[in-house]
Amino acid sequence: MLKTIDLVKVFANEEVRTIALNKVSLEIKRGEFLAIMGPSGCGKTTLLNVLGLLDSPTSGQIHFMGEDVSSISERSRSFLRKKNIGFVFQSFNLIDELTIYENVELPLLYLKYSAAERKMLVDSILEQLKIAHRRYNYPPQLSGGQQQRVAVARAVVAQPSLILADEPTGNLDSVNGAEVMELLTELNKNGTTIVMVTHSVRDAERSHRILHLFDGKIITENFRKSDKMIVNSAKE
Repeated sequence: MLKTIDLVKVFANEEVRTIALNKVSLEIKRGEFLAIMGPSGCGKTTLLNVLGLLDSPTSGQIHFMGEDVSSISERSRSFLRKKNIGFVFQSFNLIDELTIYENVELPLLYLKYSAAERKMLVDSILEQLKIAHRRYNYPPQLSGGQQQRVAVARAVVAQPSLILADEPTGNLDSVNGAEVMELLTELNKNGTTIVMVTHSVRDAERSHRILHLFDGKIITENFRKSDKMIVNSAKE
């Protein structure tokens, strides 16, 4: 589904030049659950943004669903994002002025679904994530765990093939965090590819594979074998 070749991302101004990604090569298969770990500033979120077509690499290639998207136009990138990718953020990124129903409906409006289709899909996902009773509330009226459920609902309502999650449990207590991870795990079991940035070892161990980043490079990969994570390879 996703493949990068020697991906480099440099942030520079007149005084400072920072290499956020340094020749990152990886492949993510359809249906995989991948976790990305590493210390703050190692390039995790930058990598997620490039994989999600929110940012362009300085050099190298990124292939999405068999197509080289390294240097396509922003309009084409936007179309691919809307059609194929759902995003879940640590800060929820809900719109306080919209009801829960309207927040979840938003991606379907962008994709020009009919009113009947929107109602069917939104009602279904709200029921599935057990927040249908909150459909007419506004985000500030919900707990952190409930808001993250809404964020997950919004991410998956259009049935994307890929979900990118950036610290999805970072602002939640352990109980609500575990519930959100159960949701992501269930979505993955149903076929959705998930790439998650996290600092939590417990959350990462739910994935099929863990990449460890340091100074913009992949230094190790852990693969799941039965119920254990095995360090399988080191990247130079």
